[in-house]
Amino acid sequence: MTDPAPDPDTDAAPDPAAQPSLHCLVTGATGYIGGRLVPELLDAGHRVRCLARTPEKLRDQVWAGRAETVRGDVTDRESVGEAMRGIDVAYYLVHSLGTGPGFERTDREAARIFAEQARAAGVRRIVYLGGLAPAGVPEHDLSPHLRSRTEVGHILLDSHVPTTVLRAAVIIGSGSASFEMLRYLTERLPVMVTPSWVRSRIQPIAVRDVLRYLVGSARMPSDVSRAFDIGGPDVLTYLDMMHTYAGVAGLRRRLIMPVPVLTPTLSSHWIGLVTPVPSSIARPLAESLRHEVVCQEHDIARYVPDGPGRPLGFENALTLALRRIQDAQVATRWSSASVPGAPSDPLPTDPDWAGGSLYTDHRELTVDVGPDALWRVVEGIGGDNGWYSFPLAWAVRGWLDRLVGGVGLRRGRRDAARLRVGDSLDFWRVEEIEPGRLLRLRAEMRLPGLAWLEMRVERDEPGRTRYRQRAVFHPRGLLGHAYWWSIAPFHTVVFGGMARNIARAAGKDAPAPALDV
Repeated sequence: MTDPAPDPDTDAAPDPAAQPSLHCLVTGATGYIGGRLVPELLDAGHRVRCLARTPEKLRDQVWAGRAETVRGDVTDRESVGEAMRGIDVAYYLVHSLGTGPGFERTDREAARIFAEQARAAGVRRIVYLGGLAPAGVPEHDLSPHLRSRTEVGHILLDSHVPTTVLRAAVIIGSGSASFEMLRYLTERLPVMVTPSWVRSRIQPIAVRDVLRYLVGSARMPSDVSRAFDIGGPDVLTYLDMMHTYAGVAGLRRRLIMPVPVLTPTLSSHWIGLVTPVPSSIARPLAESLRHEVVCQEHDIARYVPDGPGRPLGFENALTLALRRIQDAQVATRWSSASVPGAPSDPLPTDPDWAGGSLYTDHRELTVDVGPDALWRVVEGIGGDNGWYSFPLAWAVRGWLDRLVGGVGLRRGRRDAARLRVGDSLDFWRVEEIEPGRLLRLRAEMRLPGLAWLEMRVERDEPGRTRYRQRAVFHPRGLLGHAYWWSIAPFHTVVFGGMARNIARAAGKDAPAPALDV
């Protein structure tokens, strides 16, 4: 693919400092791309407003103090209309990946509301990141996910608001679902039987280039309203991508044997077993690779010039992503967005909560270390450090969750030492964190009810360090009650062991979990 040569009279990049600041609305700011786009827009001199269902999840972002956050949902016409007031450029970065039946209808409704409200508010431009559809394949033959992404693009283009639709195939960056899928398949399976789609040609793109095109699209001329294919300079098969990853990561060459019998459904379960990406998300990713997805044009360079060495090649994108992981500088991950359908009810208040049955498990210990040492262990829980009790029980619970379509334990952590509100943590999500004092986690595993786990670090009156731990479960129906009582015999081992081992680990130089079964 050859980039069009820029015309110096028409395609020269304007000086950003000489242009007025734009007011940008970003939806999906709690997600992988949106969470990275916001600071890029701010650094480019724009003002940013974020529309989020749960604004609290953006509280601990390093850029939170520089951006405005409003509460709302793209399926709620009133909140979208309020968020659009005074906006110049509206970014649509939401989708229903992995939400199950009915997601196409939800995507369609949300896109129509967004388009209508953008037009009513006088927004100058809509920018949408969609999926790259295979050339020559009728839309009705596309995977449901890719078909929906394509339909959303059409709806926004028909809004009578100038619209930029960027269509990307596989996005490579630290923490992206596509990168994590590639990484874990290659690292964990030196010999593998793979679906036939590993021979399909793909044009991946580095997340840095996706962000550059998104930011640059804000200043497109008002007479430009169209879709653009965006991709890196390399066209490879997924087989090539796995071999290249092995080379960049210093692994021995993988033995890969494609077979035609692995359907997208079987492929998604296979990916879900081997990688942290659950089958509900793996399936649309796998389905999108059934056909060749290669850019048919690179017209975006006329409006967002690439410059030397851009877009990044696939090998360079991998190298940068791995470096980010090694340096613990992963800004967002594929799991940054909440699990679709996960409840957001507040933690029931104690002791006067009147919402029905509530089961709790309390543990409290005096710890012979300072609060800071104890907090380091609390904030470092999960991921590679584990859960400080009965590892087999946690592993089995994670596997059972995966079998019923849940996220399981393998999401791990974004950062090995630090947590922030909204971070995924294995099959939990950080609902609240008060550094040095409180960590509250909300369960995102499949449960017949709602569950939280709280860990507190306090000082008592004599000045001793106290560790307080509370598990809370709000059952849903008879099945919820039966679930709690069926696992109650294990609480002493699981929760009691966790409290003791956290206290024990705090007294050691390295917080390696001791086992107390």
